Amino acid sequence: MTPPEHAKFIVERRLPGSPAHAFRFWAEPDLKRIWTGCHADWEELENRFAFSPGAIESVRWRMPDGQEFAVRIHYFEILAAQRIVYAYDMALGGRCISVSLVTVEFVPADGETLMRFTEQAAFLDGSDSAARIAGTHEGFDRLVLLMAEAHNA
Repeated sequence: MTPPEHAKFIVERRLPGSPAHAFRFWAEPDLKRIWTGCHADWEELENRFAFSPGAIESVRWRMPDGQEFAVRIHYFEILAAQRIVYAYDMALGGRCISVSLVTVEFVPADGETLMRFTEQAAFLDGSDSAARIAGTHEGFDRLVLLMAEAHNA
């Protein structure tokens, strides 16, 4: 067992449209699935969308090598178009590899929305913190593109 690595990181993105519009991309399952799906070669085994305070959302996949990867999200506070607070854990092959506390803020900014994502994470037993943080940035880049397409449609 290796000691856990702790990290706090903040990701900010300017999103087209109002905070209410930006919030939809977290609150509506079809929209959320588009920007959070990052591995087209993973087989989805389960997707239980549950976006409400106290709810637990879960997603499980099978990776090409046969291992299962799972994410569980527990929502603590959801203020529409303002803030989301949740904790989540990730497991690989049934073993917990990270646990995080997240706050997402939606702030009006000159006709757009400043989304501020703050994560406090514990990366367990040598899990790759740099890859996870980079993956978070990539997911939000997909969100920006998706929202721009929706805004211009």
